[in-house]
Amino acid sequence: MSVIIRNQAIIHYEALGRGRPVVFLHSWIGSWRYWIPSMQAASVSHRGYALDLFGYGDTTHDPSLYALGPQADLLTGFLDEMGIGKVAVVGHGLGAWVGCLAAARQPGRVARIMAVSMPLEASSVHVRLRSDNPAELVDWLAGRRPESLDVLTDASRMDPGVVAGCIISFQAEDPFSQFLGTRVPCLLVYGLDDPSLQVPSTDGSAPLGPNVHQVNLADSGHFPMMDAADRFNRLLTDFLAVEPGLSLRDLQLKELWRRRIR
Repeated sequence: MSVIIRNQAIIHYEALGRGRPVVFLHSWIGSWRYWIPSMQAASVSHRGYALDLFGYGDTTHDPSLYALGPQADLLTGFLDEMGIGKVAVVGHGLGAWVGCLAAARQPGRVARIMAVSMPLEASSVHVRLRSDNPAELVDWLAGRRPESLDVLTDASRMDPGVVAGCIISFQAEDPFSQFLGTRVPCLLVYGLDDPSLQVPSTDGSAPLGPNVHQVNLADSGHFPMMDAADRFNRLLTDFLAVEPGLSLRDLQLKELWRRRIR
């Protein structure tokens, strides 16, 4: 287990691979652990760091740190402590909010962000995220499929109040709106069967900005890195391979991927 101490708080992380840095941030339930297959997929050309956010896993549990501001400070503080100047971020649900807010506050620190299963506004946050306990959230979002075992195991270690604490601070921070003021490239990824949110329309009626591109995964829920692992990890490696300055809009679910996973 690897940790750093920042402002007297413990931040737990695990690392894998060599190359350019990429940070993985988990969602409402679970911990760093379910990112292991994606870290392995990226490890050929990137060094992945998967963090436990405040209130989760082996990172400090302290309700005063559960708002999105301190969670974003956790990310940038980690980068400072590790001597990492600029990083790609792969954030899931809560982790996507944290990555967007960190990028809005310090856009020079985030090279690009892949935001997975992220509500874009307060009205799209499902009421169950505010009220359900961790066990209920696991049953709702992850189910009890074999690939969900890591989420099921680590959810029991999260502070029951952390999700509500983060959501309460969402309206004050509005991380995605702040993020849209940057030029940081962003890839939005949604499972079309995710029960936690209404997937944003891609019909152009609500343009998200020139730096934002959206890809939807059919037959996938809140955890596409587990229930659509082949497609997700191929999209991840293509996302990380896009050369700086080039658009993410060329990233698509290539027909080759669909044939491969049938």
